[in-house]
Amino acid sequence: MASPRLSPRLPDELRVAWLLYRGNPHCGGQGVYTRYIVREATELGHHVEVYAGQPWPELDDPQLLVKVPGLDLYPAGNPFRVPWPWELRDSVDLREFGLMCGGVFAEPWAFTERARRVLRDRRPDFDLVHDNQSLGTGLLGMMADGFPLCATLHHPITVDRDLELAHAPSAWRRLNLQRWYAFLRMQMKVARSLPRVITVSENSRRDIIDQMGVPADRMHIVPVGVDQDVFRPLPHVERVPGRLLVTTSSDQPLKGLIPLLEAVAKVRTERDEVHLVVIGKPKDGSKVPGILDRLGLTQHVTFVSGVPTERIVELYAECELAVVPSLYEGFSLPAIEAMSCAAPLVTTTGGALPEVTGPSGTSALTVPPNDPEALAGAIRTMLDDPELRARLGEAGRARVLDRFTWRRTAQGMVDNWYALLEQHLPGAR
Repeated sequence: MASPRLSPRLPDELRVAWLLYRGNPHCGGQGVYTRYIVREATELGHHVEVYAGQPWPELDDPQLLVKVPGLDLYPAGNPFRVPWPWELRDSVDLREFGLMCGGVFAEPWAFTERARRVLRDRRPDFDLVHDNQSLGTGLLGMMADGFPLCATLHHPITVDRDLELAHAPSAWRRLNLQRWYAFLRMQMKVARSLPRVITVSENSRRDIIDQMGVPADRMHIVPVGVDQDVFRPLPHVERVPGRLLVTTSSDQPLKGLIPLLEAVAKVRTERDEVHLVVIGKPKDGSKVPGILDRLGLTQHVTFVSGVPTERIVELYAECELAVVPSLYEGFSLPAIEAMSCAAPLVTTTGGALPEVTGPSGTSALTVPPNDPEALAGAIRTMLDDPELRARLGEAGRARVLDRFTWRRTAQGMVDNWYALLEQHLPGAR
């Protein structure tokens, strides 16, 4: 059933245009987030159309997807591609390409400008627009066109920028990173202008207020969910002794893959059966292969990518231990997916991870971020104690069932949509 209305003047069925500047369902969490919110909001009686750039998300109902084609300058395997001249159709395309040539990531800006064009004549068809983390200046234009508008910001991208700058190997790399992250000035300006910004954890809320200057009274928390029917224990699958599992969409410093590799090397001095499976793969030019060689791990780390969800669930069932080594997480889908599968879990305390797992020893063992020695110690403790692994795996599954469902996420989102519309009623402050 639909969410209770705060005012009888608001509709029972909300019509929402959801914006997603890139929605790959197999890399990163934005496509997953969108798919499940649309599914559950539909079940609650609302209509959500997704306006998305490449790569397109996968939705349960493909008719709800409206493609907003862009230049797709960063496809997998060919980032920073040079488009053919006939692909440059208008001033937005020309500017996006020009900014890319200057090292600036302009995709969020370009997407919102294109989406505004598509939606400009559809104001009567929607009650509101919800942006998922593009925060481009086109959103300000949509508000000028009369759309009530809110946005999800999963965590402040300033964290990504600062961690990458801190790990940059040269002044030239730091200069290139400063150029790339120039879009943050735009995102800060837009975020401060929105009447309502939704984030996924209390930690992200504090960081967005502190680092991006969004007023505290405009920030609202709706935690992420997980599909417990998909991510589930598989009792018939035997765990592989010494198998560790980590899910990472990149080898950026933020995700903590390198400290994990150093920890695995330490553990292997005592337990040579330990083998790490990484769901993901290093980017072209990554320093990860060199680190594997230096640590003697080349034959003891396996990268898998492009695997279907059911195989990921099997990998969780096969591992003796899952690890989330991130230096920072705004929430962490990999953590709740592992917990939902009852996989014994070691995480860091980076960002919002303690909100996800609870205190160390309740549903996971937690250690400080970027501390290979502490990470190795927690891995040893878990591998040496099958009863601890079983207890934490069961507790993790129970915590997810109690707290992190997509229905609860969608209901929280719908409540925020109604609150946004309340703010736009005549006479509202």
